[in-house]
Amino acid sequence: MSKSLKTPLGRVRGLGSARSGTHHFWLQRLTGAAMVPLTIAFVLTVICLADASQATVIATLSSPLVAILLFLFIIAGVVHMRAGMQVIIEDYVETESLKILAVLANTFFSLLVGAACLYALLKLNFGM
Repeated sequence: MSKSLKTPLGRVRGLGSARSGTHHFWLQRLTGAAMVPLTIAFVLTVICLADASQATVIATLSSPLVAILLFLFIIAGVVHMRAGMQVIIEDYVETESLKILAVLANTFFSLLVGAACLYALLKLNFGM
């Protein structure tokens, strides 16, 4: 690695606004805080349904309160996962083209996981 004669300010200039990271910071904190009660509700639901019949599981997961909690759990989890992985990719992938490709792959993977989960939930509740 060659030594640079640029000042610290010169090295970071053009790398984006210092305010752009605030959005990711608050998004991760908000979704992380939302995931705490939603994960507790999800785990309790799974524990209660562990020995239940298929009909009981379908009836429970189809109830409006449980379905809404699962919907919020899926959305918050997928958004939290995407934001966290994006920060990791941006911090540790050095090649710009590979970084862009990884962020795109992360976004499409998150959309795919979220869509599959929401489709299953909607199919269970509405029989679509």
